[in-house]
Amino acid sequence: MSFTRRRLVPPTLFRQLFEKDSSTYTYVLADVSHPEKRALLIDPVDKTVDRDVALIRELGLKLIYAMNTHAHADHATGTGLLKSKVPGVLSVISKASNATADLFVEPGDKIYIGDIFLEVRPTPGHTCGCVTYVTGEGPEQPQPRMAFTGDALLIRGCGRTDFQGGSSSQLYQSVHSQIFTLPKETFIYPAHDYKGFSVSTVEEEMKYNPRLTKDEEAFKSIMENLNLAYPKMIDVAVPANMVCGLQDPVAKST
Repeated sequence: MSFTRRRLVPPTLFRQLFEKDSSTYTYVLADVSHPEKRALLIDPVDKTVDRDVALIRELGLKLIYAMNTHAHADHATGTGLLKSKVPGVLSVISKASNATADLFVEPGDKIYIGDIFLEVRPTPGHTCGCVTYVTGEGPEQPQPRMAFTGDALLIRGCGRTDFQGGSSSQLYQSVHSQIFTLPKETFIYPAHDYKGFSVSTVEEEMKYNPRLTKDEEAFKSIMENLNLAYPKMIDVAVPANMVCGLQDPVAKST
């Protein structure tokens, strides 16, 4: 796999972190030119919250947002724990997810940390509430652009569509209309990878993704015949993630 060289403008800090049990990527993005060095986390995992908090403190960042691309079924989000360990952090998720959070985002919204911002793009299909967060256009934003695609688009794959309001037709349309229309050099940063890859580009996925390079009918046939096992964490993860990781103590005890 070949990659375009990434150029981050001087005030931008970016880190990609990994949680091995669920093969989840968590991302840190910060504007280090801001007096408070404002930062956000995307798709934090409960098991690695202490690691994430330690890194943020080491780097002298002020965490403003803990964001989820969707309500995950394969791990419990670290959003709630982050809120308990870092006062003032706001949890963020799409309004379409029907989850509980401090801030609900909708298509076209922009999330700012200083001068750097993420644009919200709707990419339902894996779940009904999936969104992709994309860095902004312009010379003062990270170049090439970066798309944090959650489970909608994986490296040479995509998220399953057989539960949580999933739809293979909707996912196909989401990826082609909201992600494949980005500049070809845009970096793809997914929520998971199971084969050791860390980043791709829009151009590569448009050429080499074995599912999404097919026409829509062929894609739907592929997705309907995956015969995947029931996610082992879904019965724990989804209820927790629908309240951003902080379950009601009484409900949890029962």
